[in-house]
Amino acid sequence: MRHQLTVMTADSTPATSVTPEQALQRLVDGNARFVRGELRFPSVPEEVFAELAKHQKPYATILGCSDSRVPPELIFGAGFGDLFVIRVAGNSLSSDVAGSMQYAASHLHTPLVVVLGHEGCGAVSAALQTRFHGRLQRSRIQVLVDNLLPGLSQVDAESAPEIQMAQAVEANVRYTVASILATPEGQTRLAEGRMRIAGAVYELATGRVRFL
Repeated sequence: MRHQLTVMTADSTPATSVTPEQALQRLVDGNARFVRGELRFPSVPEEVFAELAKHQKPYATILGCSDSRVPPELIFGAGFGDLFVIRVAGNSLSSDVAGSMQYAASHLHTPLVVVLGHEGCGAVSAALQTRFHGRLQRSRIQVLVDNLLPGLSQVDAESAPEIQMAQAVEANVRYTVASILATPEGQTRLAEGRMRIAGAVYELATGRVRFL
């Protein structure tokens, strides 16, 4: 995949006027540009930086993995201030992550939340090793791995390793989405129509984001 560095101005639609559906479409369109090799680096005048220094109005919150190959701003062709990004290995939900998401919801009013997993996730692979082979990691890594295990309960133990991995990556995303939906705040915001939650998987070999 060959990328050409194209300098463009960012989408001028104010985040506060973006609906959840429009926010999702912006991510879909941005990823399509990324896959086509049209990296979107917005030119940012000084006055834009000055405005961003006063406040932020991201149109989406992205809970993604810390993997260096999956930078949300690039793969979605986003500009400065467009995305509120939370990254943790395995894109898992913990109390700290939940606190960051609550901040985005209550203070920034982002209309869209995306849980972004990816193919070949090392944290998910480690969780599969623990689940099926009893293999343990170093103490703090194992705490993170243990947090992923509940979401992998339906992964088929008899499947080939590559199928297990694909199942586990998607199952982990769906479990995190369900966990967010189960929170009182998530239910309230959804009932009011002020927020949408989506799960997605990034394909390392193609650069494409597949929404679940």
